[in-house]
Amino acid sequence: MGGIAGVATWPEARRKGCVAGLLRHGLETMRGAGQTVSMLHPFSFPFYRKYGWEMTIERKTYTLEPRHFPPRAAVPGRVERVAKDAGLLDGIYEKFASRYTGTIVRTPEWWERRVFTKPGLAALYYNGDGKPEGYLLYEVKERTMTVHEWVCVSEEARLGLWRYVADHDSMADKLAMTVPVDDPLPFLLPDPRIRQEVVSYFMSRIVDVEGFLAQYPFGPGDGEDAVTLAVEDEHAPWNHGVFRLRIDAVGRARAERMADGLQAENADEADLACDIQTLTALFLGNRPASLLHETGRLRGSREAVKRLEQRIPRRTAYLADFF
Repeated sequence: MGGIAGVATWPEARRKGCVAGLLRHGLETMRGAGQTVSMLHPFSFPFYRKYGWEMTIERKTYTLEPRHFPPRAAVPGRVERVAKDAGLLDGIYEKFASRYTGTIVRTPEWWERRVFTKPGLAALYYNGDGKPEGYLLYEVKERTMTVHEWVCVSEEARLGLWRYVADHDSMADKLAMTVPVDDPLPFLLPDPRIRQEVVSYFMSRIVDVEGFLAQYPFGPGDGEDAVTLAVEDEHAPWNHGVFRLRIDAVGRARAERMADGLQAENADEADLACDIQTLTALFLGNRPASLLHETGRLRGSREAVKRLEQRIPRRTAYLADFF
């Protein structure tokens, strides 16, 4: 993944195509480095959509009062406040992150410079056998408990961490936290009328269609499936064309470029056609092919849509980090 952190020009150079040139050059550089995906946090979603990025990651924020907390549950393990140590937390994070599309692999340097620089403490849940299964990175300030990161890989750890949070009721009148968009907390609360907000967060882009499709972990099928894709991408000419995608029974894929450009006859003969933003939403944004077809973003036959949708795993997109 090639991450874009900051894009800028001098004021006197605005509206002369400089940023467009920078982004195209960035795509060429990423492709040359073997980075088939790019991600960024936009100042404006419409701006970056013009260049092929698409909104893929949403997050949910909660604000709760102690009266909303789940009942305290007895658990066999314990919670301990610990030093901010990547060696303690990374194994739990990796197991949790592997459930999602879009999470990043954290190096020790990333933990130190990007995660542990957030103010506050770390608390670790150990199960009854002494194995760590969850952690919190949090801060209590001005009677608000802010959870920067809530990670657990078992129901026991979830209950144990909630018990730990509830024991701060004399210190905090409010709890604020950010979670994946599919987090089920409201359903699990006695009173689900809490404040929750879905926030559009990060954008992604497929940099190299052919390379990306060859790497993508498709789901298994009864046999080989083949589909031709006509892709529109005016900012990355190597993506602008028709591709034949073959997926074997276990989910391994091969992608072959069939035609350069999108002459009318090539696009019409393809099973499916879309722009690069739609292709990104399909594979990286957990947007079903049937939804994209219904809304006119993905064009083609229903039969081809169904075949492709059956081979794409449904995985929520999430990113706990920022750059």
